[in-house]
Amino acid sequence: MSEVEATTVAEPLTDAVIMAKLSRNFPPCIVMLGGEMIEVDQANRRVVMGFVATPQFCHSEVIVQGGFLTAMLDAAMSHAVMAGSGLTLSPPTLELKISFLAPGNPGRLRAEGVALKLGKSVGFLEGWLYNEAGELIARATSTCRLVPIAKRGRAIA
Repeated sequence: MSEVEATTVAEPLTDAVIMAKLSRNFPPCIVMLGGEMIEVDQANRRVVMGFVATPQFCHSEVIVQGGFLTAMLDAAMSHAVMAGSGLTLSPPTLELKISFLAPGNPGRLRAEGVALKLGKSVGFLEGWLYNEAGELIARATSTCRLVPIAKRGRAIA
């Protein structure tokens, strides 16, 4: 292989590579939520993300406002699309339904997102949010539009 060919060969998109690329490209909102990638399973279009709910997110002393919990679930589901598509698709949300099953309290939270079905232009997603004790506190379903990342003008490097 020539030196020119060696510099143009793409890095294989393993789960670890996808996780690193997604982590390097978090938008400020995920950073504010204390977001981190914990696990990527490209074959099953699944990701696990960790978040830190701080007291500043609470609408009372110990209850995290539902919008923050929703953002965590939305992020996990969106990252499942990006990971499951090999970093080729961006998933703007068309519809989002959240069921709050228990209060969210400040502390570490874990969100799991899965892209159940990715069609030609629409995707169907599910997500689950767990507290530090591993109890399910919220679940979500979402419908998203599937937009090639190349059309959004910003690649995931």
